[in-house]
Amino acid sequence: MTFIVAGTAGHIDHGKTALVRALTGIDTDRLEEEKRRGISIDLGFAHLELPSGARVSFIDVPGHERFVKNMLAGVGGIDLVLLVVAADEGIKPQTLEHFDICRLLGIQKGIIALTKVDAVEPELVELVRLEVEEFVAGSFLEGAPAVPVSAVTGVGLAELKGEIERLGRAVRARDASRPFRLPVDRSFSMRGFGTIVTGTLVAGALAAEQEVEVYPVGRVFRVRGLQVHGVGAGQALAGQRTAVNLAGVEATELGRGMTLGPPGVFRATTRVEAELDLLPGAKPLKQRAPVHFHAGTAELEAEVRLLSGAAEMLPGERALVRLVLREPALLLPGDRFIIRMFSPVVTIGGGRVLDVDPPRRALLARAEAVARAESLGEMLLAESRTGMSVRELTARTGVWEPAGGWGVALGEWRMARAAVEGLLSELQERVREFHKKTPLSPGMASEELRQRVLGNDAPAFLLDGLLGQSKTLVREGDVVRLASHRVAFQEDESEALAKMEQAFRAAGLAAPATAQVLAASGVEPARARPLLQILLRQRRLVKVSEELVFHVEAIESLRAMLAGRKGTRFGVAEFKEWTGVSRKYAIPLLEYLDRERVTRREGDQRVVVG
Repeated sequence: MTFIVAGTAGHIDHGKTALVRALTGIDTDRLEEEKRRGISIDLGFAHLELPSGARVSFIDVPGHERFVKNMLAGVGGIDLVLLVVAADEGIKPQTLEHFDICRLLGIQKGIIALTKVDAVEPELVELVRLEVEEFVAGSFLEGAPAVPVSAVTGVGLAELKGEIERLGRAVRARDASRPFRLPVDRSFSMRGFGTIVTGTLVAGALAAEQEVEVYPVGRVFRVRGLQVHGVGAGQALAGQRTAVNLAGVEATELGRGMTLGPPGVFRATTRVEAELDLLPGAKPLKQRAPVHFHAGTAELEAEVRLLSGAAEMLPGERALVRLVLREPALLLPGDRFIIRMFSPVVTIGGGRVLDVDPPRRALLARAEAVARAESLGEMLLAESRTGMSVRELTARTGVWEPAGGWGVALGEWRMARAAVEGLLSELQERVREFHKKTPLSPGMASEELRQRVLGNDAPAFLLDGLLGQSKTLVREGDVVRLASHRVAFQEDESEALAKMEQAFRAAGLAAPATAQVLAASGVEPARARPLLQILLRQRRLVKVSEELVFHVEAIESLRAMLAGRKGTRFGVAEFKEWTGVSRKYAIPLLEYLDRERVTRREGDQRVVVG
């Protein structure tokens, strides 16, 4: 089934609500004040099923200048606009403003409805039609059908429905593959159901029973049920008018300007960079000018900062700007927005969001690059030396990872190919320098290498991810070496290695002082210490404490002796008697055995456990 969202636009009292009522049989003036005054104050909603089975949801917007902000809350999610012009009045101020808003929001399709034709002569209808055609020339409504219609007599209603159906067939489906977003335009309570929020699903898909987060407040609720274009449904897709029944929240806690989205995916922002068009009829926009900012259903105060550094922006110009919002809002790249002056409150421009988390230091050149970028995700990776998580990229771009992926995949992390190659080259050079300075070492400590090359801000797992991309670097335990590196001993070093091992083997549990063994090795201390480390890494020696090193055979003999005494309770004196060692060796050995879970200390005694 085809779903179409149509919005009305036009001056006050030009018959927008009457036209929707005539088309659908639904009165969209739901507020008592609206009925009393005969004008629309807030958004109204109605739906219509066309002969083809397509369903049209109408968003009836108020035309009075004071209520344009409510109009803005409804027009952002529409597929086509009905520009309503009364045949007895022609184009009026709100006709102009509504039309400008539609253009600035990038609406692509529409129909011109010439209303109240029953109240005037046919000649006047033709004059108004010509006036409107001249008015929309060069815009998205150039060549659009202009249908004379009367909500009183029914003239033209069938033709208008036919044009809506024809245009509806050409409406491009919205992207249901993106993370879902539903800007809330109404929140109310219904007996037997509880809290209902409504809006147009601008992206993605939403299903009953799934959880949603309310941005920017950060609360998560369960979806009890859904209606799509007035009919119960298990799922809503992008582009559909949707009513969402939420569990666990009062209607008064939610309202227009909030947005439903997937939990934990997005972040609200107070700083965006954007491309802004200033209307030709506006006054010059000064640097740091305060404005009313409208996007989706949100209305916020904002400050406009011209990235060019110019003192002002001239009417009819396009410029790159930074918008600093008074309050946080959920915005994503590509979102359309409108700005209005503070006094008088009139629409002066609009545009599209480029970046929702730009660097604190505003740079015109960077904003220009973002505006040109074919893939914002790839550009963000190119800017980052150590890459970004998939979650961060989705939050910044508003899309799930594309089929081809972003950059180089390192688990849930992504890096630009050039960044991977650059860091691998730097890692390789660091390790090569280390081998040159310490040829007897098997490799550079991985944590030292990570901090020196990647820095403390990089995630701990990133080094392993990069090493997985390398054919020249190898990680062994807690060290990294060149794949080609082999420890090559000089003749005197081989002799010293054997002499040091024999000294510890011969001593048994009465281990010699390490300094004494190094001094007697036959090579200078600068080479003797790395040789000792080699014996430790090869597990031919065991370091029990900072001062005591034992040969592995002595430790294994001690373990075997204790294994025959499993379950035995003993004290330090018994241990000294069993091993023949002094207290100098006994205490460090017992603490080592505790750590190895060979023994377990219980007060002043120990128990052999393994």
